[in-house]
Amino acid sequence: MTTRKSLPTDLIDSLLADYKKPEDLIGENGLLKQLTKALFERALQAEITEHPGHDKHETVTNPTGNARNDKSHKTLKGEFDELSIEIPRDREGSFEPRMISKHQTRWVGFDDKILSLYAVA
Repeated sequence: MTTRKSLPTDLIDSLLADYKKPEDLIGENGLLKQLTKALFERALQAEITEHPGHDKHETVTNPTGNARNDKSHKTLKGEFDELSIEIPRDREGSFEPRMISKHQTRWVGFDDKILSLYAVA
């Protein structure tokens, strides 16, 4: 069983420092959308690091010579509206993100997860 880490209070205070109205949190450019984008892209970076087996700017050590090869842009659609993200890619085109597949454009279930967080609070 995994134990959930709780977010540090000072981090939450820092994120909500400019909060004045609900739109600041859930609006078009609100904190929730910014956090979702940042967390999603950071997770994808972790996935691409695992795929070829080396970090960004490190020497390529895998037998095939596969390495990172920039990124592409994707717009995910869901109940939360649209979210533009950057998907990393590799030279061989063999990187398949686990969070969202290559041709997937809808992110189903995300809003349910967010609503469940509000229900707990």
